[in-house]
Amino acid sequence: MRVTSVTAFVPRAVASSDAPQWMHSLVGVTLPSYDDKTDAVLLYSETNVTVLSTDKIKTHVRQAFKILRSEGRERGTVRVYFNPTRKVTSLHGWCIPAQGKDYEVKDKDAVDFAAPAEGGYLIEDTKLRVLRIPAPDTGNIVGYEYEVEEQPFWLQDTWDFQGIDPVRESHYSLQIPAGWNFKASWASHPEVKPDEGRGNVLQWQVSDVKGIRREPDMPPLEGVAAQMIVSFFPSGGTSQKNEFANWDGMGSWYGSLINGRMDTSAAMKQEVNNLTGAKTSLLAKIQAIAVFVQHDIRYVSIALGIGGWQPHAAPDVFTRRYGDCKDKATLMRTMLREIGVESYHVVINTERGSVTQDSPAHNAFNHVILAIKLPDEVAKDPSLIATMPHPKLGKILFFDPTNDIIPFGQIGGYLQANYGLLVMPEGGELVELPQQPSAMNSIQRVGMLTLDASGVLKGDVREVRLGDRAASERYRLRAVTKNEDRIKPIEGLLGGSLANFQIARASVVNLDHADLPFGFNYTFQSSNYARSAGNLLLVRPRVLGSKSSGILETKEPRKFPLEFDGPSRDTDSFDIALPPGYEVDELPPPMDVEYSFGSYHSKTEASGNVIHYTRSMEIKELSVPVSKMDELKKFYRMIASDERNTAVLKPATGGK
Repeated sequence: MRVTSVTAFVPRAVASSDAPQWMHSLVGVTLPSYDDKTDAVLLYSETNVTVLSTDKIKTHVRQAFKILRSEGRERGTVRVYFNPTRKVTSLHGWCIPAQGKDYEVKDKDAVDFAAPAEGGYLIEDTKLRVLRIPAPDTGNIVGYEYEVEEQPFWLQDTWDFQGIDPVRESHYSLQIPAGWNFKASWASHPEVKPDEGRGNVLQWQVSDVKGIRREPDMPPLEGVAAQMIVSFFPSGGTSQKNEFANWDGMGSWYGSLINGRMDTSAAMKQEVNNLTGAKTSLLAKIQAIAVFVQHDIRYVSIALGIGGWQPHAAPDVFTRRYGDCKDKATLMRTMLREIGVESYHVVINTERGSVTQDSPAHNAFNHVILAIKLPDEVAKDPSLIATMPHPKLGKILFFDPTNDIIPFGQIGGYLQANYGLLVMPEGGELVELPQQPSAMNSIQRVGMLTLDASGVLKGDVREVRLGDRAASERYRLRAVTKNEDRIKPIEGLLGGSLANFQIARASVVNLDHADLPFGFNYTFQSSNYARSAGNLLLVRPRVLGSKSSGILETKEPRKFPLEFDGPSRDTDSFDIALPPGYEVDELPPPMDVEYSFGSYHSKTEASGNVIHYTRSMEIKELSVPVSKMDELKKFYRMIASDERNTAVLKPATGGK
């Protein structure tokens, strides 16, 4: 489900009705001191969920914020999503100014917005009802309440009681019909037992919840924010298809959505025969189908009702030649069956860390890929990297049919070491996808360069990119049509490494061939690269590229782990021919740094009239815990030191 940023109509500020008592009781409450980066505090939050039946749930929400900084004005904008199965029955907002009369805005002041058609979405029935509360200024209290009625797709609700703002007090209540049961699961927070009231009402409360201060490269908010996930079960012990007692149950629910969607058609059978008939090996046949689904089925999403989760029928996707991730996965499964290869849906979140091995079963996924059961005759092929052994299925290969710039047999960093729900006929299983070798995601840069006595550096550089390093450049350049625009990445690299430069020639290698290494070849010149110091020349052996980072150079200690995009191993090799009449006087020391999460090695050597600089940097672990932040900071500082080091050249013996 997507929530979109919307600029709302601002209603006329009307001081007509007083804010309700539940808001006025918050005026003057004692608050702890917050730092000057806290925009607002959530004074009070209340969510009351009433389950009327398996087909009807009512939810009533109240929230009130105190605005602490001008950046907190956004808290005065209320956004409630709705669709044909979820109706907004009431919506009110109020402002209690630090001075003056209260303001009120009502449902009639709200504006509805359709979700914009972007990111491949063609049609979507989710809309936003947006209400702007007047005067959300520093020192004022803004609050709102709304009620929705929905026909649920599953019998589960999530209480998200932690976000970027600190929370003074938050309440959640659940009323279920007599004889029903519930299961509450907690994530990133100790379990809180409910109070049981009359009428089968369960009540939870938390207080003084810290806000989450966003940090660069931290895990996704969904993976670190505290929440309670509550599932409810009808009386009689009869299992419903939309119950999520565990991951197995969720897998069964998703499997029920796939049933009947994988029938084939005569046209599909003919297409499979056309694609595979001339192929002599089973692997080649699988690859042909994969390429067809990757490239010939356009990514377009039509998410209407349950269609946001249920794939369209494979023959329809094939005929229309478009579909979203779950449609592509369903079509490919159906086509693979025609050549006797079984595969399974895997639902996953592209933000690695949104779901962990400790996450309770809930629908936290936004993407669908495939797990292909590899027959014995192809299971040992070395090109199939993204594999894992499964106790029931044997060796399985993970593949994303939506990503058309990752070769078959591999997966992008966003999927590696990520947790997905493997959907099998008998239910679901949360599995961790494999992490590929770091060398499969790399930049290999080789420069053959010449320095003259005036300090001008020039020469040729060849770059070879693999994995995500290649995919990111292919994605960036896929819509570029002008040759001069295709060298923008080269210009960016040179501009970040050199004070000045001129590109004499440049070319892109294998832009449209994802199964081959991507590359840049270019020739450049940089004046004043070497600096004079008397009769000496100072030369930086590390010519291009920066691997250091100041991400941890902050006053505040790190609160969350640091996440890398994926494992990687980059190498640089630069040969710099010295100007005539000069020889090496001093070289930088080698650098050898080894930590559990990564390594860095560099060496500068002289051979004849050439300085040879080599280095490698490897990221081994995708997440660095807070306990290792000092090590990571030292790691980056040592790299920065190496990158600044210079070699000293002096006039050769007998030279001028």
